[in-house]
Amino acid sequence: MNAFRAILAMFSILAVCGVLLGAFAAQLQGDMPCPLCILQRMAMLLCVAGPSWLLARSWRREVDANDYAQCYGASIIAALAGATMSGRQTLIHIAPGDPGYGEPMLGMHLYSWAFVVFATVILVSGLHMLVLPRRAERLPFAGASRAVVGIAVAIAALNLVAVFLEEGFHAVLPDNPTEYRLLDDLGLRSEEAPPASSETPAP
Repeated sequence: MNAFRAILAMFSILAVCGVLLGAFAAQLQGDMPCPLCILQRMAMLLCVAGPSWLLARSWRREVDANDYAQCYGASIIAALAGATMSGRQTLIHIAPGDPGYGEPMLGMHLYSWAFVVFATVILVSGLHMLVLPRRAERLPFAGASRAVVGIAVAIAALNLVAVFLEEGFHAVLPDNPTEYRLLDDLGLRSEEAPPASSETPAP
C-alpha cells in the first residue's frame, strides 16, 4: 500500500507540472499571463508543494498519518484558493456571446482548465486521506521521487524567472501585459505579443 501512496504522490506532482508546462507553451505563443493568471500558477505550485514535502520527508525518516494529513491538507487549501481565482475569471467571460480571452485549448480556455485542475487536486488529495497509513512507514522509489521533486523545483524556478521577465523592476504588473518589461528596463527591445480579445487574460 505504501507503494501505491508513493506513486499517487508522484503522479499528483507530475500532472500539475504538466499543466504548468502547457501554460508556458501558450505563453511562448503570445498568450501573456495577467496578474490573476500568475496567482493561479502560484496556487498550482502550492498544490504541488504538499506531496513534494511528503516525499522529501520520507527520504530522511518514516512518515505517518499526521504527515499525510498536513501535506494534503495544505494542497486542499491551495486548491481552494486557486479554484476561487480561476472560477472568478471564468465567470467574467460566462455571458452569452463573450468569446473569452485567448485561444481555447481542447474546447476550453486556460482559466476554465485551471478550475478543473484545482477541483481534481481536491479530489485526489481526498483520496490520499482515505488511505492514510495506520503506522509510520518509509515510502519506496526514493530515486524516482527525488527526480519528480526536482522537476517541480525546476518549474517553480522557471515561473520565478518568467514573472521577473514580465514584470521587470516595476511594482505592479499590467492587467493586460503584452511584453517582457525587464527587457525594456535593461534597454533591450522586446517583441509585443498580439492583443487579446478581452481585458482579462488567461492563466
